[in-house]
Amino acid sequence: MIRQLSTADQRREEVVDAAMAVFAERGFHGTSTAAVAKAAGISHAYLFKLFPTKSELAVAVAEHCFEHTHATFAGAAERARRDGEEVLPALGAAYAELVSDPKTLLVQLHAFAGAATDDGLRDAVRDGFARLYDIVSQVSGASGDDVRAFFAKGMLINVLMALDAGRVDADWARTLLNGDA
Repeated sequence: MIRQLSTADQRREEVVDAAMAVFAERGFHGTSTAAVAKAAGISHAYLFKLFPTKSELAVAVAEHCFEHTHATFAGAAERARRDGEEVLPALGAAYAELVSDPKTLLVQLHAFAGAATDDGLRDAVRDGFARLYDIVSQVSGASGDDVRAFFAKGMLINVLMALDAGRVDADWARTLLNGDA
């Protein structure tokens, strides 16, 4: 049976999609709710009916981003097991592909930064990160140290992508991108 979304639920999803693009461009703190309403094609008043505070909207965007990452990891793990490949490297490759989308990368980075000053966003980012930790640990069967290294490498990927390090002709960039250069 296919779940039918109510008009409000459907609108909330559309607003989150529109907000992702605006938040990616301007950040959580630098984006006005009026800009999100305009991008979503709704009135400012209706935006606040769907999301009573800007923080609740930011939380919904962060949760959406984490859900997308979780689904990407689940799909990559399933394909790796089916193809007889190691799961952890498959998750890493899937993550690198995921954050090659500038909108996804920027929303993640803004969510991490916004979590430093917004309690609701901090809780959402913690919960999302915990879910990612759980799936990586469970589907990979990797040791705690290997899971920690996986997440550390993921954060390094975020920074290198944000810096466009692939275009930098310097030892530090080559080493961090490729190992010993």
